[in-house]
Amino acid sequence: MAKWGEGDPRWIVEERADATNVNNWHWTERDATNWSSDKLKSLLMGVRVENEEGSGEVTEVSKVEGEASINNRKGKLIFFYEWNLQATWTGESKTGVKYKGSIDVPNLSDENEMEDLDISVSLSKDEPDTPLLALMRSTGTEKIRAVLGSYVGYLKTEFTQGMILPTANGMFQHTSQSRASVNKTQIGTSSSTPSAHAGVKIPTCKFSLKETFLTSPQELYRVFLNQEMVQAFTHAAAIVEAEKGGRFRMLDGNVIGEFQDLVPEERIVMKWRYNTWPSEHYATVTLSLSDRGSETELALCCRGVPENEEERTREGWQRHYFDSIKQTFGYGARLY
Repeated sequence: MAKWGEGDPRWIVEERADATNVNNWHWTERDATNWSSDKLKSLLMGVRVENEEGSGEVTEVSKVEGEASINNRKGKLIFFYEWNLQATWTGESKTGVKYKGSIDVPNLSDENEMEDLDISVSLSKDEPDTPLLALMRSTGTEKIRAVLGSYVGYLKTEFTQGMILPTANGMFQHTSQSRASVNKTQIGTSSSTPSAHAGVKIPTCKFSLKETFLTSPQELYRVFLNQEMVQAFTHAAAIVEAEKGGRFRMLDGNVIGEFQDLVPEERIVMKWRYNTWPSEHYATVTLSLSDRGSETELALCCRGVPENEEERTREGWQRHYFDSIKQTFGYGARLY
């Protein structure tokens, strides 16, 4: 089972830390430049779009210029990154005509919000006009913005492992911010719930789902805890530490969390979040498995979901978990 540890390439970094930094008092800095450069290249190279006119995709990342670092001061993580990116895209029409163009992203920075990111898409000199340029400027730009947002999510989750040390009472401190978020207004209402660790209050809700799977509780329980099976039904790389307190990261880093309680064949309780939720806010997800003879009933209870994320979270569990598990492993013919 995959574990974060010193053998992981993420730990091969320049880092200044004091081993006696029990209360996260001293300043700790980690250089994320080389890691970020590789991550940005791999994310951009996965961008591809298609419509009735043809397709377009990023085929080369020619420039990744900038730097990134993370600082820990008294349990607060502060992220600094600034990048100038250039890439090449190629397109092919349905009739087989090929095109070439460029992509420029001059201001990927912690000082700018993702929606303010400048993304310029153009055709190379002497290339004839093509509807594929409009495709790349619309859907292509959306995908590029999404993967660059994923980079920020990875930076704040995957790369920060080990930067927050236990305090004297054995608890963990963990708050994070970037320069762009320092002056953001905190969200709060009279019916809100505190966000874990960050002290931010947001309005939350809960919902429940039930589904029946044509398999045993033992096998269904394994689906959620076995890394290879998780990767199979999510169709993406995943890290799953199948133990109480173990972390998981799924769906290209869009879902992260930690297992809080595991009762084989009966119950899974986890801290669960989308990486776009307010910093450090987690929902509590409980999966209860009931043996129904030739099938297993799975009851989901999800508490602490941001109110404006209820529909997305509900649909995500139905589509990316329940329906995909049935389709991948043949545990039921009903797909919704």
